[in-house]
Amino acid sequence: MSLRRPVRSELANRDETRALTYLVVEGPPGSGKTDLATRIARRLGGRLVLDRAPENPFLEQFYRDPRRFAFKTQLFFTLSRYMQQQEIAQLDLFSGPAVSDLLFARDRIYASLGLDDRELALYEKLAGLMAGEVPRPDLVVYLQCEVGDLEARLRERGGELHRLLGREYLVAVRDAYDYFFLHYEEAPLLVVGTRDAHPGRDDGALEILLDELERPQSGMRYLNLRA
Repeated sequence: MSLRRPVRSELANRDETRALTYLVVEGPPGSGKTDLATRIARRLGGRLVLDRAPENPFLEQFYRDPRRFAFKTQLFFTLSRYMQQQEIAQLDLFSGPAVSDLLFARDRIYASLGLDDRELALYEKLAGLMAGEVPRPDLVVYLQCEVGDLEARLRERGGELHRLLGREYLVAVRDAYDYFFLHYEEAPLLVVGTRDAHPGRDDGALEILLDELERPQSGMRYLNLRA
């Protein structure tokens, strides 16, 4: 599924010229969102806020038995990320932008893939109560990736994550991310194609992205990087 078609929404008519104070980098596992968020925060002199996924006590069990541990894993993630959002809201943003590698709303992606109908209904009620109290990003950068690239990056990390996830699940997650952001209208969105170059690794691609961040942010835009 491609996100290259611009989505028109009420955001598209809003000229957001203020400086970025809260920027989120998102993408499926292996997309390099943490590397990019780290580089952007360093270049902008901002505060880096990283996902605390490794702290989830159910995560390893989920990888080995997804059906049994999906709800516990998802609930821990959502509560943990909600608390992080409260921390972001309390930051002194005048000292530099907050740059994060997680979007609170993205938990809907994993919930929709892993939970049965009753669990999903309960999750939606809980997440809906929390969503109104989380800060809205000034911009979300979505890293769009090929599945083969995701697999290669996960293998480079070492460990068993790429094997435990499996290609079928990784394809489902990548497709769900594309679908989610195709319909995302909660904040301005910049979709970055990473097939030819990745701003988390390539200095030239990073400079192109940083230049793009200086533009007024509104609606949905697509940035295709070339090595």
